[in-house]
Amino acid sequence: MTCDTTNLAHTHDLRLPDWGPYTKKYPGISHLPDVRSGMRFDLSVFPGFYRRQVLVPNAKWESAHHAWEAAPDLSYYSYRYELEWKDQVTCDVSFSALGPRARLVRSEFCNRTAQPQNLVLHYAAYMNFPPVRTYSDEPVRPSRAALPPGALWLDALDYADLGFATPRPQDNLGPDGMWRGEVRADGYVNGSGLGLGFGREPGDWARYVLPSAPDLGEAVLLLRYRAREGNTAFQLRGLSNARLALPASPDFTLAQVWQGLLPPGELALNLTALGGAAVELDGFVLVSLAQAGEVNFQTVEWQHIPQILPGPRPNSLLLKYADAPLFYGLAWLGEPWVLRELYTAELDRFMRQYVHEHVQKVLRGSGDGHFTNIFIRPIEVAPGESRVYYGLTCCGTRAEVEQALAGFESRPEHLEAVYQQARAGTARLEPAPSGDRYRFSQERMAATLLTNVVYPVQTRRSYIRHNTPGKWWDCLYTWDSGFIGLGLLELDLNRAVDCLNAYTTPVGDRQAAFLHHGSMVPVQHYLFHELWNRTQDRGLLEYFYPRLRQYYQFFAGRLGSSTTAKLKSHLLKTWDYFYNSGGWDDYPPQVQVHADRLEAVAAPVISTAHAIRIAKILQQAARAGGAAADVAEYQADIERWTDALNTHAWDAAAGYYGYVMHTPDGQPTEILRHAGGQNYNMGLDGASPFFAGACDAAQEQLIFERLSSPARLWTRIGLTTVDQSAAYYKVDGYWNGAVWFPQQWFYWKALLDQNRGAFAAQIARTALETWQGEVDASYQCFEHFIVQSGRGAGWHQFGGLSAPVLLWYGAYHRPGRLTVGFDAWVQRQQFSAANRRLEAEIEFQAAAPRPCSVLAAMSPGGAYRATWNGQPVTCEERYPGLLEITLPGSPARGEPSITSGVLIVGE
Repeated sequence: MTCDTTNLAHTHDLRLPDWGPYTKKYPGISHLPDVRSGMRFDLSVFPGFYRRQVLVPNAKWESAHHAWEAAPDLSYYSYRYELEWKDQVTCDVSFSALGPRARLVRSEFCNRTAQPQNLVLHYAAYMNFPPVRTYSDEPVRPSRAALPPGALWLDALDYADLGFATPRPQDNLGPDGMWRGEVRADGYVNGSGLGLGFGREPGDWARYVLPSAPDLGEAVLLLRYRAREGNTAFQLRGLSNARLALPASPDFTLAQVWQGLLPPGELALNLTALGGAAVELDGFVLVSLAQAGEVNFQTVEWQHIPQILPGPRPNSLLLKYADAPLFYGLAWLGEPWVLRELYTAELDRFMRQYVHEHVQKVLRGSGDGHFTNIFIRPIEVAPGESRVYYGLTCCGTRAEVEQALAGFESRPEHLEAVYQQARAGTARLEPAPSGDRYRFSQERMAATLLTNVVYPVQTRRSYIRHNTPGKWWDCLYTWDSGFIGLGLLELDLNRAVDCLNAYTTPVGDRQAAFLHHGSMVPVQHYLFHELWNRTQDRGLLEYFYPRLRQYYQFFAGRLGSSTTAKLKSHLLKTWDYFYNSGGWDDYPPQVQVHADRLEAVAAPVISTAHAIRIAKILQQAARAGGAAADVAEYQADIERWTDALNTHAWDAAAGYYGYVMHTPDGQPTEILRHAGGQNYNMGLDGASPFFAGACDAAQEQLIFERLSSPARLWTRIGLTTVDQSAAYYKVDGYWNGAVWFPQQWFYWKALLDQNRGAFAAQIARTALETWQGEVDASYQCFEHFIVQSGRGAGWHQFGGLSAPVLLWYGAYHRPGRLTVGFDAWVQRQQFSAANRRLEAEIEFQAAAPRPCSVLAAMSPGGAYRATWNGQPVTCEERYPGLLEITLPGSPARGEPSITSGVLIVGE
């Protein structure tokens, strides 16, 4: 099994079609006229009751629509709209590929009530412009440089290098992949410029290399800037050797940097701040002196209102937006209908307010925005019957769009065949009979995960399509996206590879060691480990190992501006990068650290635990890839961090590791305790060395007892985040008092390493049942589950941290799956065509080799036996066809920490 690693090295975008579910407003289908532009065309499709109410599906809150089905490549996907809950009156809307430039829209109304229904169908087309910030629909209002012929523009972010007089932790890890010093705001050319306090401190500096422009003759170099704090100044070197004074200016203005005849070749210019006030730099204009007065900058005014043109056939039209290079076309079947124009920034209030307006064709609300609305009504559906409506959306040149509209094949039987063919590509999670009960809930998770993609997300000075935990988060999320990738691994290898690639950067990248936003939990290394164990793809190893090693070195505190390893205890902390150490927002000791401003002296356990585990993963990868020189480095790190945890953080009385406090100069002092004297870290952070493999046998047993105790961490719906016996346990917290799946996944994998298969299976089964119960009841894919009620809560279409349910479902209920723990490195695996025989070569790495468990999901109905290096081994059938196999821990190859061999499973 191999992955496609072509065309990955120079992008963070996803290899998905230009048409897809990329909207951040009203679900439907989106098109990207130019992925570099940040613009997005949306066609939202939604139903309603005629002259009663309309269902406006908003991507940012619960609004009675659900991701229902999806093909991994997004050539097909669908949503279910619940007009009358539950499943009484529904509309299933799907989008099917008709080549690269067109999509078939199919809307099926079903009436399962005893009364006839009068329904409606809306198509709403609109253009979206790049936002000024995340979590916002407000378009950025950039400037556009109007330059005379021959003049050159150099963006202030196009520096060769830049530094602050006082180094910052983010110098080599810009948040969201932003350049060092980058800010995004209205007024800048391209919407971004250089700021973040640049120039306030003497010694801030930037170096530029300007292109050669010998034809300009006597020239002038102009700087576009804004100085809202007051007067400031720079010392120039290179092209100019002078002091540059920049007077205070609340708005962007131009300052002359240099004038004269241009020397041949590239032109170097160094700026060093003299201090006084911060400045915002937009860029430089190199222009002939004679034409300098022609330089001006104009604010971009986005044109929301399209030109609406008649189509070449009845029930069709063309749309041309001034800012987009393409024409868009719509065609629809169904009578009667009316074309309306809705001048408003939103549809949520507007459509409800005007649901009874049946005369006007032009409706006006508040704010900038325009929706071209095809309104089909009434749609009569008799009791127990259904009706299907078809439409087409397409793009291209005017001639191409007119041709597509004219050639729209309107015979229902033809369109239905197109739909059925596209739908055949849906991700179907075929289980063994033991998994049938979970299948519905798992396929809703699959559809949610596959369609949770948004555009535009800005990173590294480009716009990308990006997987998101939910449509509310139109930004990068490092730890959530690691689990998104793990979930995608169950659906499509290349989607998982793209998810991993989005967060890695080329070796030597000085702007970002990896892409970071949010909790610094290095799940990308775990995703890589799972990808390798599925594929044994050498190309994957060769491409990702150097990138993940760079990521690791920053996480370990050894690269660039990293501050994670400042403490003399050797424990790691990531507070300089985010408030959240392990993804658990209201985790009690974390909350206390911030309340008391202890970030400089408090070390959690989780960061060091993850560092140990990913060092072990990379050590395995280094051996496999021939990077022998790296193996010893990882081993030294593992030993140093393991010793630090056990020397400073272990609290035998509590049976947990604690947050470690330090003196101002970094010396460890004591464990952080609650006001009543309890270890403040009685929870999944305090147990985390368990999955790192950093505990001795006694510590491991004590933590296992806490994990499995119903009085402690175990509940009827899974592992809770905080020990229920702790004085600081809450029933109304976000993580505190709730069950989440991602942390449980780490412990589940570790239980396989420890040959505790029964409790591992209990975690998986409980999670699948918890998930099934909620999804079957509500159709929602929630973030987490409340311990008291067992019901889901949080975001309702969550494809991130809830994704481990797909992994558990695959491990226990999908034949053809080999599942191993963290200590295992699969060298080779081969299932027979009927999944009745498995042959695998596996290498295990552990400080003290011991028995471990692996799971082999075979076709049910066989009498299976398993051998390890030719010797029979214990093989327990937990479900029909699902074998839990115990492998011995005796070392091989003469290396005390390495065990390897061949596993054969067959009838």
